[in-house]
Amino acid sequence: MESHVDAHARELARIIWDHLVVSGPLSQADVILALGCHDTRVAVHAARLWHGEWAPLVIVSGGRGKITEGWAETEAEVFGRVVREHGVPAEALLLEETATNTGENITASRRLVRERGIAVRSGILVAKPYMTRRALATARRQWPEARWSASAPDLGFDAFDADERQFIELMVGDLQRMVVYAERGFQVPVPVPAAAWAAYEELVRLGYDRHVIR
Repeated sequence: MESHVDAHARELARIIWDHLVVSGPLSQADVILALGCHDTRVAVHAARLWHGEWAPLVIVSGGRGKITEGWAETEAEVFGRVVREHGVPAEALLLEETATNTGENITASRRLVRERGIAVRSGILVAKPYMTRRALATARRQWPEARWSASAPDLGFDAFDADERQFIELMVGDLQRMVVYAERGFQVPVPVPAAAWAAYEELVRLGYDRHVIR
């Protein structure tokens, strides 16, 4: 792990992780919606769910975001290739290549299936573990006519130590967005435990604020 992430910051980040990660029983759905990001393990998990017959269609959504803006391909192109390499046929896959954030992952994918005449009454959101709670809150506001659940690769906190500072900064930004975006009507409100918010404030004070909305 990176030496400049000390034990105190790591333990504060674990508190935020414990709030942001949600999991629950899945039921069969109309679509699996994989939210694009820099972590292709999300795409692998989406393919695994398809093979488990949780839904007949996989949508991979993502243009280029704050971490992937320098990629030669869109997140959807990269995810689409990974999903196909893991055995999902092209006819069971849709690519949405314009979204630059979580809200657009939802709204652009909703628009795409409507244009294709595909009815979606239920869906499974696939994201990094610490994005699951915010993804659910966003989908329930931006695609409310569908019933949503969330799933993530089976990865614990310590699986993100390749660039631990970036990982913590992303979680800090995500927790803040849970509050700010609910106030702006972009997602349904989700109460933040006092301990998680105190951890957020301390991490911001310590300088883990690169993705905080000013």
